[in-house]
Amino acid sequence: MLLFLSRRLLQGLLVMFVISLISFSIQDNLGDPLRELVGQSVSEQEREALRDEMGLNDPFLTQYVRFITQAVQGDFGQSYFFKAPALSVILEKLPATLELVFAASLLILLISVPAGVYCAIKPRSIVTKCLLGFSILGISVPVFLTAIFSIYFFSIELGWLPSFGRGELVSVLGLWESGLFTKDGLLHLILPAVSLAGIMLPLFIRLIRSEMTEALHTEYVKFAHAKGLKKHRVYFVHAFKNTLLPVITVGGVQIGTMVAYTILTETVFQWPGMGFLFLEAVNRVDTPLIVAYLIVVGAIFVVVNTLVDLLYGLINPTVRIAGSAT
Repeated sequence: MLLFLSRRLLQGLLVMFVISLISFSIQDNLGDPLRELVGQSVSEQEREALRDEMGLNDPFLTQYVRFITQAVQGDFGQSYFFKAPALSVILEKLPATLELVFAASLLILLISVPAGVYCAIKPRSIVTKCLLGFSILGISVPVFLTAIFSIYFFSIELGWLPSFGRGELVSVLGLWESGLFTKDGLLHLILPAVSLAGIMLPLFIRLIRSEMTEALHTEYVKFAHAKGLKKHRVYFVHAFKNTLLPVITVGGVQIGTMVAYTILTETVFQWPGMGFLFLEAVNRVDTPLIVAYLIVVGAIFVVVNTLVDLLYGLINPTVRIAGSAT
């Protein structure tokens, strides 16, 4: 197990190195950061002097080594707009994004598992056909259209739910501000979470249905039926347990993907998270903030995938054995 974990950690470090290299490389193509710092009234000579002072005229390798040296100490530079450390600005917005992803993931789990199992058990029922039809529609419709329609219908026409912001927040252990513990915060969370969940929900319904259908035709499930076990025990203990491995694998990757998808959702709903902050940073050419965002999101991907690999190895020990043998 220790060797398995060591391999995954080394792979994670390699991935983070590649992400940092790509993130740092693209910053020169995003525009001139001095435009936001000094405006248009500064002469070209003063601009060049400032570029030399900031190290922007140094060779790429020199700049990258300096960046990595500072980054491993948690220093990603100062945000040009916020005049604060870029990492602290990102971490200030991180709880909002994580709460949105958590709420969307919870909706996906609570809906996709019973829906996918039902579609496998009752493949010819009207409910199954409606669910599969909905899943095709959900895959086809972009998230921003779902978000805009939700705002129009539930906020403007019906007036049931708020259309933007996080609502009332409370401090949690003095570490972050959360809306999960207030009624107003939860009401503000519903529409963004449903819109974000709509991206992955059809995929999970179809995945669970496919894996469950395959499991129901295996010999051990037929044997469990022949023993006279109750149907719900056969379905959820014997059959569903063997659908977990592919679901966990895909689910872990998709949860990391949802962090990236929050850019569109947060923009439509004006949700003050990392995605909304990233778009503002792009518009302002706030390169330290852009690079910090890309690296933090990359780190989230790496951590989630590493945890999925470990969980996969705990559920299926043959994966650990195979990984240790190679």
